[in-house]
Amino acid sequence: MSNTSVLKTSQPARLKRTLTLPYVVLYGLGVTVGAGIYVLVGEVITRSGQYAPVSFLIAGLVMLLPAAAFAELTGRMPYAAAEAHFVGTGFKSPKLFLLVGLAVAAVGLISSAAIAHGAVGYLSQLLDWSTTFLLVGVIAATGLIAGVEIRNSILMAGLLTLIEVGGLLSIVIGSIWAGNDLAAQAVEAVPTSMSPLLWNGIAASSLLAFFAFIGFEDIDSIAEETVNPQKTLSRGIFITLFLSVAIYVAVILAALAAVPVADIAGHKAPLTIVFSQTTAFSPLIITLIAIVATVNGIIVQLIMSSRVLYGLANRGSLPGVLARINPSTHTPLIATGLSVGLVLGLALAFPITRLAEWTSAITLAIFILVCAALIRIKKQGTPAPEGTFVVPIWVPYGGILACAALLLAGLTAG
Repeated sequence: MSNTSVLKTSQPARLKRTLTLPYVVLYGLGVTVGAGIYVLVGEVITRSGQYAPVSFLIAGLVMLLPAAAFAELTGRMPYAAAEAHFVGTGFKSPKLFLLVGLAVAAVGLISSAAIAHGAVGYLSQLLDWSTTFLLVGVIAATGLIAGVEIRNSILMAGLLTLIEVGGLLSIVIGSIWAGNDLAAQAVEAVPTSMSPLLWNGIAASSLLAFFAFIGFEDIDSIAEETVNPQKTLSRGIFITLFLSVAIYVAVILAALAAVPVADIAGHKAPLTIVFSQTTAFSPLIITLIAIVATVNGIIVQLIMSSRVLYGLANRGSLPGVLARINPSTHTPLIATGLSVGLVLGLALAFPITRLAEWTSAITLAIFILVCAALIRIKKQGTPAPEGTFVVPIWVPYGGILACAALLLAGLTAG
């Protein structure tokens, strides 16, 4: 049995395979590291206080098993709109193909809207302009960048990623340099009580923290533009997830060790106050880096969403106009334009925490379906292409349990 999608490809236009592992990792880090931590650290600390590192660690560990499932599936089916192909093929259902594809696109669009609010939170520290005006400007500008040739847009996003990671590392180094004991803070972060109230806060913040880790699964959205996808995509997924967990936990510990919880909680630009307390530099520096981080997050999510819409249209599940490739940029400009319009509407209509929670919940539901699809594919005995990263069958079962547990705990606690 051929391990291809349940739907046929009819559109002759094709994306170009130009992305190697460094580009894939830069894309993965760009869509994962930065925006979530810059935007939501204050909200997570508001809900779980000194135990915020545990919330981030739980969210990162939940990601591990579905990440392994994605690593195998991206090797089996290296297509744009990949999650839709995974589920559609596993369940042999064109309806699920479309449903999951739309859900994946929705994740990118809703998370872009959430990140746009974060960008405006930092921009408002510099510009006394209306929130609406700033939202429109940020989303329009990022949409223009997302529409250029893929290597140029990812290279630009990659450069921005290096800047935003540098900002996060400066907070960690600054906190240590200022004499704060991160190891002691880590010990204090370990809960010693089974109080329902305590774990209710940790569970609620874990679902929110999960938003900060969303991104590794978006690596599959550039599968049709990746060289040797069987090996490159799986490596990119694991490198991205490992670096994200390490950076996030270190930043949270550094922040808690340097600044009282009450000062961080609910702050519109939370890392600005941490940076000013841990370094001798002007807080303007971290404000600018945070703006870069959030803008970068919107760019890569818009790239992902447009590629998913392209992938669905390219296989007949959405209007063919969304599969048109611009001859100059070699990108799906119409799909990108639609994504920009939808993100703007969401950003203007809903607050950041609601958008972030919706993003996390939809993502976890998609992960459950993807893991279930891998189980079915494995039971069918379909061999994976040569070079594909293959996991034992208990991995997708574990992924389903982990994702369902976090989803249920987060929703009931919230």
